[in-house]
Amino acid sequence: MREAGVVLCTTDTLEQAETLAGRLVQEGLAACVNVIPTLTSFYIWREKLRRDSESLLVIKTFRDVFPRLAERLRDLHPYEVPEIIFLGVRDGARDYLAWMDGQIPASDADRES
Repeated sequence: MREAGVVLCTTDTLEQAETLAGRLVQEGLAACVNVIPTLTSFYIWREKLRRDSESLLVIKTFRDVFPRLAERLRDLHPYEVPEIIFLGVRDGARDYLAWMDGQIPASDADRES
């Protein structure tokens, strides 16, 4: 079975988050993307404490797809350094994971193993 995961990615606007979510699902890089419209992020950027309102994407995908998904996010994302974090799913509902598997084509490397 393919290793499922969740990718976290923040954006500066809800509209940008929704655009990214739609593209990732349409392009077969994500089975589902949840968009959390508003959260507050605290971080250091260019030696200054920042406090920004952002939207969060919770992207359901697989490890074998992650390199392509991360590259696509970098291409589409407005941030110089976007948050792109893969969190492996240790266990999950088998029917949901099977549904995910049906939504996202396996990479060539995964098909060969």
